[in-house]
Amino acid sequence: MINNIANVDTRMQQASVVKTTPSRVSISSPPVLGFKLPKLKEKATLRVKKFTRSDNIIIVGEIDDNYVDIIEEGFESDEDNKFNFFKLNPSKKKTKYLKDSYVIDYIQSPKMRCGLGTDAIKGLAEKAMLDSRADGRIVTFCSPVWKESSPAQFFYKLGFRFMDPNANEYISDCIAKKTPDVPAQTGMMYLPKANLHRLLRYGELF
Repeated sequence: MINNIANVDTRMQQASVVKTTPSRVSISSPPVLGFKLPKLKEKATLRVKKFTRSDNIIIVGEIDDNYVDIIEEGFESDEDNKFNFFKLNPSKKKTKYLKDSYVIDYIQSPKMRCGLGTDAIKGLAEKAMLDSRADGRIVTFCSPVWKESSPAQFFYKLGFRFMDPNANEYISDCIAKKTPDVPAQTGMMYLPKANLHRLLRYGELF
């Protein structure tokens, strides 16, 4: 058998080496486009904390039952103290203790009336709804930032309510009359469970 490897090697050594020549057609490469990062969307500043049932926060006023544990406790009234020589049964009172709830401590938007504050509250509502212990409960202590301002209208439009029915009636009347300057309204506001889904769809239907 003839081995052809030697013959192949000889031919390869004798073959002339082809030199590369520059191409006659020059194609200019496109300029590198500068990559720009997308502009970050502005967000409202929202500061939130959480109250737990163990904090024993006592609620005074009208609030949905799903927000509180109602505990019947005994206490000595003035009438009981008049008859100390009789061992009377102490009077009973019902105390409302706030259940696990998210508390809006502070909110500020870089722009007014553009939906940034609403988006922040909606995000918190989704978080509270998914929290099995909080079960969608959100409260806030409404107080004016300065003398002529009040966030009461903002929270009321999103579904929050005061525990004082008269305050709710007043805010509702101001919104209906489109009163531009609302006198300072202070007090605790809460989000009724019936208004939770209304808040999550705020801007779509309202």
